[in-house]
Amino acid sequence: MSGGTALVQGASRGIGLQFCRYLVLSRYEINVIATCRNPEAATELQEFQREYPKALRIMKMDVTRGPDIQHTAEKVKEEFGSLDLLINSSAMLHPSGKGETSLREVTAEDLSLTIATNTIGPLMMAKYFAPLLLRGTGAFGAEASDKSRQHRAILVNMSAKVGSIEDNALGGWYSYRLSKAALNMVTKNLSIELGRGKNKVICVSLHPGSVDTNLSRPYHKNIQREKLFTTEQSVFCLMNIIETLNLDKTGKFFSWNGSELPW
Repeated sequence: MSGGTALVQGASRGIGLQFCRYLVLSRYEINVIATCRNPEAATELQEFQREYPKALRIMKMDVTRGPDIQHTAEKVKEEFGSLDLLINSSAMLHPSGKGETSLREVTAEDLSLTIATNTIGPLMMAKYFAPLLLRGTGAFGAEASDKSRQHRAILVNMSAKVGSIEDNALGGWYSYRLSKAALNMVTKNLSIELGRGKNKVICVSLHPGSVDTNLSRPYHKNIQREKLFTTEQSVFCLMNIIETLNLDKTGKFFSWNGSELPW
């Protein structure tokens, strides 16, 4: 595979960082833009960029700040002109690092912070980067036999199975569940709006599985070893889904293994 311009939002560590690695190492002549709040502290990302300076570009951006997102979109337009793949990867479980287990632990402040990162940020990313996605080259995803059904670009919101309302049998984790359920609605809305015109963008929510990252680490003892993925395993599966997407799959919610999850 070759070519294309991809942007990974939330690339300092974990799944976002691994998406950058996968994209750079698996495609020829690709441009990967990695954004994060504090690039100076993202030592692994910086080291990887030094290895592949032509393929990877790091941009400082706080996804909770609209002006930051707008400014970054303007820079990407100036330097690259269009965008073929946007992955919204940053996520917050809870400001404390642990999900709420009961109503007693819920606060408006914690809800606001979690939703700002997990839901509002990706929506504002779509607002400012949609014009660039609509000018994409279709470098990612499956090629349609009917050219009128060919997409321009792909927008991926990294969601979570706990954001499924129908699948929720345990309760708890109010902030995280709310933010991901709302993010899924964002994905559905975007798939409708960005699928109307001549130039179309595929929009999907993806569940990465239980991955060995800082976000899930407090709960590893509750996860069977064989069901805990490395970031490499998770991203490999997720990219297999992304590379087979077509317009028939837009507006849907997929698990790491390609199965469709209920809203």
